[in-house]
Amino acid sequence: MNLLRGYERVKTVLLGRERNPLDQRVYHQLSLVAFLAWVGLGADGLSSICYGPEEAFKALGQHGYLGVLVGLATALTVFIIGISYVKLIEVFPMGGGGYMVANKLLSPTMGMVSGSALLIDYVLTIAISIASGADALYSFLPASWYPSRFAAIVFCVAVLTVLNLRGVRESVRPMVPIFLLFVLTHVLAVGWALFANVGQAGALAQQATQQVSALHGEVGLLGLLALLVRAYGMGAGTYTGIEAVSDALPILREPRVQTARTTMRYMMISLAFMALGLLTAYWLCGVHHVPGKTLNAVLLEKLTAGWPAGLGQTFLFVTLASETVILLIAAQTGFLGGPRVLAFMALDRCAPSFFATLSDHLVTRNGVLLMSGAALLVLVGTGGSVTMLVVLYSINVFITFVLSQLGMVRHWWQVRATEPRWRGKLAINGLGLLVTTAILLLMTITKFHDGGWITLAITGLLVGVALFIRRYYHATSQHLARLNELVSVANDALKQPAPPPPPCDANAKTAVILVSGFNGLGLHTFFTVVRIFGGVFRRFVFVQVGIIDVGNFKSVNEAEQLRQGVHDELDRYVRFAHSQGLAAEAHGAVSQDVADEVERLAPTIAKRYPGAVFFGGQLVFPEENLLARWFYNFIVFSIQRRLHHLGIPFLVLPIRIEK
Repeated sequence: MNLLRGYERVKTVLLGRERNPLDQRVYHQLSLVAFLAWVGLGADGLSSICYGPEEAFKALGQHGYLGVLVGLATALTVFIIGISYVKLIEVFPMGGGGYMVANKLLSPTMGMVSGSALLIDYVLTIAISIASGADALYSFLPASWYPSRFAAIVFCVAVLTVLNLRGVRESVRPMVPIFLLFVLTHVLAVGWALFANVGQAGALAQQATQQVSALHGEVGLLGLLALLVRAYGMGAGTYTGIEAVSDALPILREPRVQTARTTMRYMMISLAFMALGLLTAYWLCGVHHVPGKTLNAVLLEKLTAGWPAGLGQTFLFVTLASETVILLIAAQTGFLGGPRVLAFMALDRCAPSFFATLSDHLVTRNGVLLMSGAALLVLVGTGGSVTMLVVLYSINVFITFVLSQLGMVRHWWQVRATEPRWRGKLAINGLGLLVTTAILLLMTITKFHDGGWITLAITGLLVGVALFIRRYYHATSQHLARLNELVSVANDALKQPAPPPPPCDANAKTAVILVSGFNGLGLHTFFTVVRIFGGVFRRFVFVQVGIIDVGNFKSVNEAEQLRQGVHDELDRYVRFAHSQGLAAEAHGAVSQDVADEVERLAPTIAKRYPGAVFFGGQLVFPEENLLARWFYNFIVFSIQRRLHHLGIPFLVLPIRIEK
């Protein structure tokens, strides 16, 4: 017991106190306003300015004057993708993003492709963000410290995991000061670069026009376009993270759609400004690649060269330090978006159902742990090499972009008879489809032989696993359908005039039956108790715990509806038992953890009915294997262990599932 209390204390210190899903304040406390959502979800996109514009500018080589054109194209693309995702959010206000769009508007299989691609992208987001942040951090430290780099990476993953297990707001709040510092310092840098060169803007523009004309004369229009397209494609990592708002809608403050629009506006403006501003600043300040330094570092050194020594060095250090931390913070997008996508897939039976459950802190704990473990596996496999991770990164998100835009185009075409403004919305998503498809093809072609095929192969494997899981659940549901034939029998009995509750002796033997709804499993357990024990039990107590998961954890109203549904189903059990001449009562509750709630209820019930025996039904599959234990987590055995520990008798009744 002392060990158990010690565990609970440590858990409370690390993760905080449990939260009540029926408390109206919980939904307000856990949700994010637009500003915090911008911090938590926008860090991924904004952190890409540490490497996206640099890769694009370096691809231009000696033709840096074309950076402004690439910057304009990048900013325009950000707005195209962002606005098209706003339309998506309006159609799917409950979240799910690209997965839900592909699943509902294209096909469940396309939904699995989109969801699998997103999961891989979020894992890589965590991995590359933390690895990049570690590289930036260790560039400040002595070379002798470098061997501890990987240990620091593991430590960062662990810290982010704990923060996300505590809750969404707890994981975002500590990031606000650093995020604002990053934005402020980079806006100042871009603004100073533009201000310092405003006097020669005309001359520079004339010179750039002459250089473009000369280049056009040398390589022709196709050569010029090829150079621009290649640079544009190399900076495509800038667009990752835009989709995160649509995936994480359930954690946004009500009204969610309005909050999401505002968040997207913040993200689009900040990302477009930074990308265009940095590419322009590189050109205006004559920035060139310096081995061992990022282009941002070179730019900052040039900008602060004439400043007082102390001020210039301080600004340089603070700005680059904020880049280091923002790269680590960018991993938060993977922890926020990944578990949500996985939860939606679990609700659709494309992933094990326990990924949709919530912990006692009302977070998708299993999803957070999976994302953390997968990111660590990727980091171990690549040795934390940013070079290798960059190759793997950013292809998958464009798979989801393309499928999302395709689904929305199809949607607007199908509702054109009832949607007055369908043409404008179709044009927005159609343009998004063209842009994202072009980028996906470009990224796949340029990165495939360098290792991009690995990402595509893993995504294909994950799609295959999702298909297998869905088929497994479908096959077992076919078997379970036979049990539900008992429901029709019970319903026929309930249609008859309800008899008065039979009298029952206070000392009558009591059977407490755990049920999960008015279904074949619960009725089969009830019939089995009656058949095996004959007239031993004259009173039956039905207990049901409604599960609060990602699917219904949206508001107190939905939790109340769930509780009302539990009581309605229990009432049917009671009335059915009365129709069989048996005394019956019921106890219902809602919780995110069935075993915990039953453990709380059982002592009270046992005290009220001395000598009561608890029963639970357990499915027995034709072929018992690890998959059955994983997908159907056999929670009844966990409950049995807990009640036995309390000295309460609990019997598990097998329910065979025939082939």
